[in-house]
Amino acid sequence: MSLLRRPVAARRERALRRCAPGPLADLLASPSPERDTPLERLPLLAVDIETTGLDPARDRVLAVGWVPVDGGRVDLGGAGGHVVADAGEVGRSATVHGITDDALAAGLPLEDVLGALLRALAGRVLLAHFARIETTFLGAACERRWGAGLPVEVVDTFELERRARGGGWDAASEPGALRLWTARARYGLPVYRAHEALTDALACAELYLAQRAHLDEEAPETTTTLRHVVA
Repeated sequence: MSLLRRPVAARRERALRRCAPGPLADLLASPSPERDTPLERLPLLAVDIETTGLDPARDRVLAVGWVPVDGGRVDLGGAGGHVVADAGEVGRSATVHGITDDALAAGLPLEDVLGALLRALAGRVLLAHFARIETTFLGAACERRWGAGLPVEVVDTFELERRARGGGWDAASEPGALRLWTARARYGLPVYRAHEALTDALACAELYLAQRAHLDEEAPETTTTLRHVVA
């Protein structure tokens, strides 16, 4: 086992020992990709969530969307997304994501949405843009429901773009220069409607593939692996 892999593996083992039976335990018990897996064979799951705010202790998950990425291919057949029925009222956050209280009422319970996401994530690496939002909110939700967080390998397209722009936090001096839609524009990717979970997950997946192509151009003789891109 790689030394670089042990921290995540150890956290998964600890989480598995204390979590309740269910989809989280099933995920933690399943093998995840090795860090030496080449990117052309790496299975990922692009994930996006919409929330009422930025504080996982106070704010709630309103919607979750995901799209599998198998090597260099986006698998739309495996895509999924749900609005969360028990998220309470949307409040002022509706001005950002457009999710209405009526849409929430027609959604699924958070436990069911999390279960579907965790089953889709089994055997894959989580892919997101500024992944801290997804990992903190989803980890907190898993902790409340099953008694353990969500220790998984993460590839963050925000971090990849920061590295591509020069590596430092001042690498992109313009405000918002590392945002998802700004980064997509640099690669000539199409404009989608923002702040819809499934659409944003697809947008993240496409950005990752564009960034991968850039990595291949920069060092065509090098086999780029999960080890090189993990956040």
